[in-house]
Amino acid sequence: MNGAHDMGGAHGFGPVVQEDNEPNFHAEWEAKAFALTLASGGGRWNLDMSRFARENSAPDDYLSRSYYEMWTYGLEKLIVESGMVTEQELEAARQGAHFEPVETPTFGADKVEPAMRAGGSARVDTDVAPLFAPGQRVRASRNAPPTHTRCPRYVRGRVGVIDRDHGVFIFPDTHAHGGGKKPQHIYAVRFEATELWGSASQGGAVYVDLWDDYLELA
Repeated sequence: MNGAHDMGGAHGFGPVVQEDNEPNFHAEWEAKAFALTLASGGGRWNLDMSRFARENSAPDDYLSRSYYEMWTYGLEKLIVESGMVTEQELEAARQGAHFEPVETPTFGADKVEPAMRAGGSARVDTDVAPLFAPGQRVRASRNAPPTHTRCPRYVRGRVGVIDRDHGVFIFPDTHAHGGGKKPQHIYAVRFEATELWGSASQGGAVYVDLWDDYLELA
């Protein structure tokens, strides 16, 4: 999806400013937005679905919201799409209406901390043959689907070299839309900066992690 979230290689956004000793959250509501997104799922959606809900937004909307405002916005879409609430109920809640809690299969407060500490991984323990090997020249797919994808716009159609094979992982493009995990290999692909940006480059290279389905031999 060519959305506003895909900013790699774009001009005009200024430098990335690193905040010294940056806290996990800058306000209490940000922590709540994060916790509610994780706790509300209850198996209704996965990480890729959650990510797509945030990224699938109009550019003026996406760029005008802060990071955790987008988490809240994405959560609102997810709870409506999954049938937890209706659009009318959500709008009524924004206007101050109160609803009695309904039993839903979400994480209880006692389960959140253990789940966070355990973490999760998109790595899949299955035997899938790699399609490529370190040292091979590959071209990133030019495909720009209107759905979820983790292939950055600035590498599409560009040629790089497989640096290493990370192993087998869930394929986010299908996982985000209920199409299954479709496990496949992820590779670190080295792209020369001149290949990506031509004469505007100051040299060096960029390493991008790409799945089998994003690549073809060059």
